[in-house]
Amino acid sequence: MSGPGGRPGAFLDRDGVLNEAVVREGKPHPPASLGAFRLLPGVEDACAALHDAGFVLVVVTNQPDIARGKQQRAVVDQMHEMLREALPIDAVYLCDHDDADGCACRKPAPGMLVRAAQELGLDLHRSVMVGDRWRDVEAGRRAGCRTVFIDRGYAERTPIDPDAVVEDLAAAAAWIASDQRLGVAP
Repeated sequence: MSGPGGRPGAFLDRDGVLNEAVVREGKPHPPASLGAFRLLPGVEDACAALHDAGFVLVVVTNQPDIARGKQQRAVVDQMHEMLREALPIDAVYLCDHDDADGCACRKPAPGMLVRAAQELGLDLHRSVMVGDRWRDVEAGRRAGCRTVFIDRGYAERTPIDPDAVVEDLAAAAAWIASDQRLGVAP
């Protein structure tokens, strides 16, 4: 794990944070096709603000539909290429496992965050995890990051003690900018 002196990271969940999630029966799901993949309002400006503030932007996303045979890896990779073209994303880390696989990368496990910190030279204690589900917040907590929960009102378990609760990525970026424990040193 990269330590003090490393760069700050902004770990961003994908569906429901950067792009529209498909909500069925109160639960979020990833878009099934490239045609359904749309950025949420304000995401471009929020990502630009975080990037300009010195954060390394890292997408960390669970995509279990690949393991379940409901989605093709090539389609998911194309979605990530669309993100890279539209946003100042520095890296994308993907877990394509299901819970039954017991991997170290599927959130709430912190594996993707820890791996990114090692590979990108990030200081996890100066970093933040932004997500719209309890798994995102828990992964950030386990990695030693600050956490921001985007509350979309899903009909599912809520996270325990996120550092901030906001309505969208723009509000998350504003909170991150105000937190003296995050980001680049003055």
